[in-house]
Amino acid sequence: MYNLPIVNFMGFSLMRYISISGRSAPAFFLGASLLALLGGCAESETPAAPPARPPMAVTVLAVEPQTIAASIEVVAQTEGARETEVRARVGGILLQQLYREGEAVEAGQPLFQIDRSTYEIALADAQARADMASREVKRLEELVAQKAISRRDYDNAVSAASIAQAALRQAKLNLSWTTVTAPVAGTTGRALRSEGNLIESGSDDSWLTSIYQLNPIWVRFSLAQSDVASLPGGRLNAQAISGVELLMPDGSVYPQSGRLNYIASTIDPLLGTQQLRAEFPNDDNLLMPGQFVRARLLLGEREGLFLVPQVAVMQSDKGRRVMLLGEGNKVTPRPVETAEWFGTDWVITGGLKAGDQVIIDNLIKLRPEMVVTPQPQAAAPAADTPR
Repeated sequence: MYNLPIVNFMGFSLMRYISISGRSAPAFFLGASLLALLGGCAESETPAAPPARPPMAVTVLAVEPQTIAASIEVVAQTEGARETEVRARVGGILLQQLYREGEAVEAGQPLFQIDRSTYEIALADAQARADMASREVKRLEELVAQKAISRRDYDNAVSAASIAQAALRQAKLNLSWTTVTAPVAGTTGRALRSEGNLIESGSDDSWLTSIYQLNPIWVRFSLAQSDVASLPGGRLNAQAISGVELLMPDGSVYPQSGRLNYIASTIDPLLGTQQLRAEFPNDDNLLMPGQFVRARLLLGEREGLFLVPQVAVMQSDKGRRVMLLGEGNKVTPRPVETAEWFGTDWVITGGLKAGDQVIIDNLIKLRPEMVVTPQPQAAAPAADTPR
């Protein structure tokens, strides 16, 4: 008779008391039992293999060639068609401001009043001298006819009368200039001098305000040499520009188109740019001088181009490329040539053909020859017709 110990394995307890007709149980019987128990436990604890992952889902866009209006967009700034400095022609104490800053004025409208008293006295003096010279000429006319005086004395009196008349006209002008008027029609700026200031003509103190002509309004900008090189013929001329559009700060297009009214004949040696200026109607005064906008130069139409979302074009040290959906739904990289942006899309000039399916999402997870599950792009809201 044998007493066997308790065998603990994986939470199981085995206690056997074996007695076989007073004889010992064979040792192999006990070993075989333990091996069977251990084998059954090992088989029951083997983990199942995880299911295979499905291919990654990606959104694809089938591209087709399009006709797109060729254009160049640059940062621009508005300025008044006429920006006139209003200056005092005579000096004196500034007594009154006769306009409201920022309002529209007409040509000849009074803006400032300078003290008139000094100029009124000067005018009276000039008037008296002119009258005296005229009387002297009349008195000498009789004497020269009687040959009582020399012709020279008479001629000197006539010249003195002419000088007196010129001084009288100058005195009248000086008195009229004490009322500073608007030289042109437009919108006034802020007053640079206030009442009580001493104004000196011919100095910086004589600048009183500015007037801006807002209709039409000018838009000034410049093109880099690389932009000029992309134009037909590699040169900028009025014939190459079919029109000019203006993009407002909120992204909307200004309702009226403009025209170029100035193209510089030289290149700025410091910046390497060519200056341009366009003119736009501004009937409703939507544009104000000094405003930053974007000018779009229309260069005609280009055919056979593709539009691809900006997010689908990747940049590397070897250039730009897109990921295409190839045979067997495998990812295929394709180098492309790009031009400018068109809205939120890149304009692709080379590397794509009609029907290519461009992958536009999950790009950072993709690898060449990787199998994916394509999904069509969701329908987008109707967009403006390409210009």
